[in-house]
Amino acid sequence: MSKRGGGFPMGAMPGNMSNMLKQAQRMQRRMEEQQEKLAGTEFTGTSGGGVVTVVVMGDKKIKSLSIKPEAVDPEDVEMLEDTIVAALNDAFTQVDEAAAGIMG
Repeated sequence: MSKRGGGFPMGAMPGNMSNMLKQAQRMQRRMEEQQEKLAGTEFTGTSGGGVVTVVVMGDKKIKSLSIKPEAVDPEDVEMLEDTIVAALNDAFTQVDEAAAGIMG
C-alpha cells in the first residue's frame, strides 16, 4: 500500500517557503524601520488661527504645547479647552495620515 500525499513533490516546497519567509522578514524589518522613523518625526497642529500650537511625535506623545496670551480669557475657559483639543486632533490626524502612507 503506497502513501500518496496530496501536496508538492519532495523538495519543491522548501525552497519556495524559504524565499517567502526571507521576503516576509525583510518586509517586517522595513515596516519596523518606517515605524521608528515615524515615531521620531514631529507633527505640528494648530487651531484658533495659531493661538494654540501643539507638537506631537509620531508615536502620539505630546512634545510641546504653546498658548498665546490672547487665547486666555478667564471668562471663557471652555473656548481655550476646545482650541487645545482642536490643535491636538489636528496633529494626531497628521500622524495617522503619515502612518497610513507608510503602511499603504
